Amino acid sequence: MSILDKIYKWLDDRFKLRDLLPPIVKHPAPEYAVTNPLYCLGGIAFLCFLILVGTGIFLAMYYKPTPLEAYKSVENIMTAVPMGSLVRSIHHWAANTMIAAVMLHMMRIYFMGAYKKPRELNWVVGVTLLLITTTFGFSGYLLPWDQLSFWATKIGTGIAGSLPIIGQYISLLLMGGSDIGNETMTRFFAIHVLILPATIAILLGLHFAMIRIQGISGRL
Repeated sequence: MSILDKIYKWLDDRFKLRDLLPPIVKHPAPEYAVTNPLYCLGGIAFLCFLILVGTGIFLAMYYKPTPLEAYKSVENIMTAVPMGSLVRSIHHWAANTMIAAVMLHMMRIYFMGAYKKPRELNWVVGVTLLLITTTFGFSGYLLPWDQLSFWATKIGTGIAGSLPIIGQYISLLLMGGSDIGNETMTRFFAIHVLILPATIAILLGLHFAMIRIQGISGRL
């Protein structure tokens, strides 16, 4: 008996995996979802999220979220940390791919009418995931603390601050003051590595649960 078999048996004796896993693993997917690549967009986005979590943990071990050290720590990751440049590049491209995949996934859902009854609530969750995904990308933009990051964040927070009624509060919440500084970086870092990943994980669990219960829509 191999080590993996022993681990599985140990877990099975305690959690009855033999009864729990088959209905999940062997759940059949409709043929139209298997043969049409458009139905893979959600899975691609989820795979990118997993890659972002793994590479993000690696980057967080070396990154220093302060205006004085942020750029130097990123430079250190790119030049001195073993495989740091590769991991950061994977993180960067996985983020872009995730945003594109989520947007295309939402377009597929919309044009195929898969948001209609009884999947209205899942559509709302999906739209929320799209907004959070774009916020994910924006919150990570400031972290390298170079000129491009600074001015892109300046413009982004300015746009958020121009919203009627709530704009000034959103701007204050994001920047922690009247201008971009140390408080801004701390908040963006906390949003990027704590708040957004936890929120996405919860919403993904809800999203997958509703798909499992309601099935994959084949509307055209």
